[in-house]
Amino acid sequence: MLIWTGLCLDTPLLILIVNSLNKMKKLLFIYNANSGKTSSFLDALHKVVSPKTYNCNLCDITYGIFKEDKTWKNFREANDLQMEFLHLDEFKKRYASKFGYKFTFPIVLSANQNELEIFISTEELNSLKNAEELIEVITNRQKSK
Repeated sequence: MLIWTGLCLDTPLLILIVNSLNKMKKLLFIYNANSGKTSSFLDALHKVVSPKTYNCNLCDITYGIFKEDKTWKNFREANDLQMEFLHLDEFKKRYASKFGYKFTFPIVLSANQNELEIFISTEELNSLKNAEELIEVITNRQKSK
């Protein structure tokens, strides 16, 4: 949102101000899984033994059972958008607030200034089938921001 102050601003400066106000600082990808070797092992086992009951579609899309999805990795490395990936326990520790965040997980949040906003909801993430669909959602939303 641009606030007009009555000053005559040079056009490039005006564009710079508008772009900096509209740009999100980074995307936070929060998995519905805890960090650590034991959790990783149990998650991998769960994906193999009972994939339909595994409750982190973001994990499934971005990582298979043992390694990062190749399409996702290529997108992540080629994109200039800042991205941070956190497990549930890491997110709760790092972004603890006296008000608490009432999010469901997995989720993708947009970090702007001192706010966290939902970028891709849990429901939408759970409806995605693969990395290509996730990339499409991110790309389309990034264009509209």
